[in-house]
Amino acid sequence: MGEPGAPPPRFVVDTMLGRLARWLRAMGYDTLYPGQADDRRLLQLAVAEKRILVTRDRMLARLAEPRSCLIRSERLDEQIVEAVGRLALFPSDVEWLSRCLDCNARLASADRQSLERRVPAHVFASHTEFMVCPGCGKVYWSGSHADRMVERLRRLTTRGGEE
Repeated sequence: MGEPGAPPPRFVVDTMLGRLARWLRAMGYDTLYPGQADDRRLLQLAVAEKRILVTRDRMLARLAEPRSCLIRSERLDEQIVEAVGRLALFPSDVEWLSRCLDCNARLASADRQSLERRVPAHVFASHTEFMVCPGCGKVYWSGSHADRMVERLRRLTTRGGEE
């Protein structure tokens, strides 16, 4: 992720781009999404935590320059392609699905036996590896949904989303 040797960029995303925030997290990027936060709060987070403000609001993007990224598209797939291009991201599939999509915490490996009552029985029977979010406790495993997400990311982050 990011330029070789440089720390990966971190983001704060405005309320208009909540779905994009989840996909930035899916790519492994530290992405805050404070929901209905006002512009002042978003700017404070961007400055205080050295984050890039990702927004669809032109005025807010100008206020946050040079640490801002204006997203023009209304369609999610186009937003992902636009963000990767505008932010010069180099997402690595090594980092994909390494963060909680809900709360942004880094996922941690979990002991399978400790999760028997927390996942559906058919999932427990058919999977050996699980990840848990230390922030919100959500349990993750590699299944068809994760496979579809990875395929979508591959398609959208290579050659600008073109096949």
